[in-house]
Amino acid sequence: MTTAAQLLAEGVEQLRAAGVDGAARDARWLLAHALGVDATRLTLVLPDPATDAQAKVFRNLISARARRQPVAQIIGKRMFWGRSFQVTPDVLDPRPETETLIQAALEQDFSTVLDLGTGSGAILSSLLAERGGAQGVGVDMSPAALRVAAENARLLGVQARAQFQQSDWFANVTGRFDLIVSNPPYIGAQELETLSPELRHWEPRMALVPDADDGTGLAAYRIICAQARDYLQPNGWLMVEIGAGQGAAVLALFHAAGFSDVSVLCDMSGHDRVVRGRAAPS
Repeated sequence: MTTAAQLLAEGVEQLRAAGVDGAARDARWLLAHALGVDATRLTLVLPDPATDAQAKVFRNLISARARRQPVAQIIGKRMFWGRSFQVTPDVLDPRPETETLIQAALEQDFSTVLDLGTGSGAILSSLLAERGGAQGVGVDMSPAALRVAAENARLLGVQARAQFQQSDWFANVTGRFDLIVSNPPYIGAQELETLSPELRHWEPRMALVPDADDGTGLAAYRIICAQARDYLQPNGWLMVEIGAGQGAAVLALFHAAGFSDVSVLCDMSGHDRVVRGRAAPS
């Protein structure tokens, strides 16, 4: 009978042959999932024999990853800000660099928050889980994404304080909020063609490339900055994630829209990642 260690070696070899970066890491995640064990315990069970059923499941998972489907989509979940979130092909895979936005938001006092383009709901649900008593609204154009977001809110136990609704940015939003956050699409259509197959072929395009893209990836920021102050409480904060090289341009949009205390924050890799600004008091 094949041992778990032999399966792991087989999977790593197949992923490397397919040109997958981090082949050993991904194979370990997929093997742990196939065996039904926590990834932190995988080393302990590597000498053990795997059943034929487990081997079949693992080989199917490896084949999917070799086709460059993201691990989070394959296993249906991703860890983000210390919690597990459901992930499907209908939502953007939550990434570690987005935790910079969470950290920045939690530095401020807020009891109401609006998440524009909520996707999986990872941002909104993380903020509500960390800030007990706060209430939030997540909007997205995709009904499928909203279903994923609502389920993640339920799994985290914040569903009573979270509302999800379909909206084209602010179109169906009412009221004012202490905090508005967003990780909008910011990749230019031409830039998308240079990115990994995982992004190009598996992530939802509407979460990557903004409508009316002019090649800069800034279309969503122009809409958000122009309208956000109408939905913020006095001294409320707007915080958005940005892409590589967009810091100066988005900073200028914040200034042009009349925000104060505008700044750019870096992620743990030292890249510009979040732009924030405060609405003037009334």
